[in-house]
Amino acid sequence: MEYKKFTALFTDVTKTGTKIPKDEYLTTGKNIIIDQGKDSIAGYTDRQKGIFEEVPVIVFGDHTRIVKYIDKPFFLGADGVKVLKSKEKESNYKYLYYALKAAHIPNTGYNRHFKWLKQINMNYPDLNEQKNIVDILDSLTRIIKVRQKELAFFDKLIKARFVEMFGDPISNKKSWKKRLLNDLVDKIGSGATPKGGKESYQDHGISFIRSMNVHDGYFNYKDLAYINSTQAKQLSNVIVQSQDVFINITGASVARSCIVPDDILPARVNQHVSIIRCKSDVLNPIFINNLFLNDSFKRILLSIGLSGGATRQAITKKQLEMLKIILPPISLQNEFANFVHQVDKSKVVIQKSLDETQKLYDSLMQEYFG
Repeated sequence: MEYKKFTALFTDVTKTGTKIPKDEYLTTGKNIIIDQGKDSIAGYTDRQKGIFEEVPVIVFGDHTRIVKYIDKPFFLGADGVKVLKSKEKESNYKYLYYALKAAHIPNTGYNRHFKWLKQINMNYPDLNEQKNIVDILDSLTRIIKVRQKELAFFDKLIKARFVEMFGDPISNKKSWKKRLLNDLVDKIGSGATPKGGKESYQDHGISFIRSMNVHDGYFNYKDLAYINSTQAKQLSNVIVQSQDVFINITGASVARSCIVPDDILPARVNQHVSIIRCKSDVLNPIFINNLFLNDSFKRILLSIGLSGGATRQAITKKQLEMLKIILPPISLQNEFANFVHQVDKSKVVIQKSLDETQKLYDSLMQEYFG
């Protein structure tokens, strides 16, 4: 197996590109703008003079460590972008892209990371083997993107069904009765961080839910923390139950919400997450969670956090209690919940396929590039 140093393979040609100030980005235009953000295209411009045409190239985010394969003429976005050309006359840029994606670049925060990239050595087989590797990884990437689009479609389907059945929850053209959330729940409450902070977390035990676990419409198991029974007793006022709704009440992820997955129970929450426990005879948790996910209602939730002039977004317990929400008949809420259950069954199949494909992709990236 042949290895080559980064410095023997690449040359930095960033200076030959033309940067477009962010305030000049267009939402549509003749040419694309590439920056170091996670989006494949940052914006557009109608400018032509100065466009970088010597594609394909690899673009590296000096601050973000994001690697992009670019095969269309482009302009550069803000500072922090490195444009890399191969020194080899015959180069498979897609192979170089995958190799750089697999490289271990330490995360040192919002600092420059190009110095770490320049120190790597890359597995560099002959061009035929490079093509075989690219063909396999491209195929898996296409499958992953298709599965992700299918999941996104199901989420849109649920949102559309919600509006079809209940209308816009803010304008309320269907004239549903409105009630305070506090009148429709058995509990609204958040917890605290146990003494000792992160250092006191366990490898197993009672699940400890933090805002990083609560995403819009789904629970993120990554970085799920655990606490022991003694710590859990200190949080006995926020014992999580099946069918509770999680909602983030502070920080950048404020207003994200999801239904409690039963497989994390028993569980507690910290001070950044609130649990909402519905009165089952008047409020369905799937309905209220999708109300929180509705675009119009989400804007209300986000605005509440800053209503007191705080510099950091936060929703108080009192503000949650005083939320006025539409209240369709429980029979209609349950009908919507049954629809969501059916869609979720399809999502489980797609998610399983996505997870398996992602696992194979990760395994092959490790095998090919180490």
